[in-house]
Amino acid sequence: MLYDAYEVQRSLLTSASKLAGLGAGWLSNPTNPFGYSSMGPLVAAGLEVFAHASAPRGKPEFGITEIEVGKKLVQVDEDIELRKPFGQLKHFRKVDAEGGEPLLIVAPMSGHYATLLRGTVARMLPRHDVFITDWRDAKLVPVSEGSFDLDDYIDYLIEFSQAIYKRTGHRPHMLAVCQPSVPAYAATAIMNASKDPARPRTLTMMGGPVDTRKAPTAVNTLATQRPHAWFQRNVIATVPMIYPGHGRKVYPGFLQLAGFMTMNLGSHLVSHWEMFKHLVVGDDESADATRAFYDEYLSVCDMTSEFYLQTVDVVFQRHLLPEGDFEHRGKKVDPKAIKDTPLLAIEGERDDISGIGQTKAGLDLASGLPAAKKQYLLARDVGHYGIFNGRKWREKIAPVVEKFIAANS
Repeated sequence: MLYDAYEVQRSLLTSASKLAGLGAGWLSNPTNPFGYSSMGPLVAAGLEVFAHASAPRGKPEFGITEIEVGKKLVQVDEDIELRKPFGQLKHFRKVDAEGGEPLLIVAPMSGHYATLLRGTVARMLPRHDVFITDWRDAKLVPVSEGSFDLDDYIDYLIEFSQAIYKRTGHRPHMLAVCQPSVPAYAATAIMNASKDPARPRTLTMMGGPVDTRKAPTAVNTLATQRPHAWFQRNVIATVPMIYPGHGRKVYPGFLQLAGFMTMNLGSHLVSHWEMFKHLVVGDDESADATRAFYDEYLSVCDMTSEFYLQTVDVVFQRHLLPEGDFEHRGKKVDPKAIKDTPLLAIEGERDDISGIGQTKAGLDLASGLPAAKKQYLLARDVGHYGIFNGRKWREKIAPVVEKFIAANS
């Protein structure tokens, strides 16, 4: 019933958004005399903000068609290297230019699409041959395709690494952003233990919940204060008939988004207020920056219930990885097996999702790796999203990642 109720609300808001958009366009038309009244710009701006906030959204495009390499503009094509039911390995291929060291960027499966890392991809493209995990919206995957849990996630990362190795002949570097730090770490340990020729050359973990007992945030506290059955009862819904994945149990993206919006409701309200003021005075360029951010931020997708519930249980409630009891396909994952994959842990000083020390814990767990192969960066004055997007990512954090990769290539 939860998902059905949401779909009814969404359809109503879609109609209202279109009407508001028409009204804003009508008032902004230079031939409309009402647009020149004292209230005209105010009403038009209000309608525009509402229309944008309530508009329906699908999967965004990466839109990276060219990149500057040195002083030359190079064309970029998006290829699908490997297709799987719940995700695909996307390759950003530079046309008529050297690719560089292969880099697998592991995007989070946490309610947003991989396009949230558009800025991460763009910054790493000039020097690297970039691949990314492009996860599918679970409501679009038919039930006949089976389930997808944390074990499957790890299997996908191993298979993607092997596909990159087969294509390039080089072990890929791996960069895990936020939530996938745990499965990426597990995949690295498993591949090191088996001496897989495709094991990651390096692993960079950014703002990841390796040990959420350290500096717990509001997200961590919620997970520990509620029993596992609470999550099953309150946040899991059934995909309605209108989608290909109808009947599948999922954690809906709209619930994930509601949680994140609530955490920082004040800042989101201020952002839309600023957008309104920019529109009133005709500062479309500043308003467009806010629009672009929320076009991405409000585009959400569902994740399978089994993956979500297993992650809550294993990572946030029982802390199995730091406790030494994390298993993959019935076999324990041994962090000490990581012996020739250098590790870089990056944390944001103002991260309100993964607290300071949670990602760094991965360095301590890899006791079989020499200290010289471990590196840590605390990004000053940086929040969770600033770790992998924005000016500080481009100018302060990415150069550290590039230098770390180059030193271990």
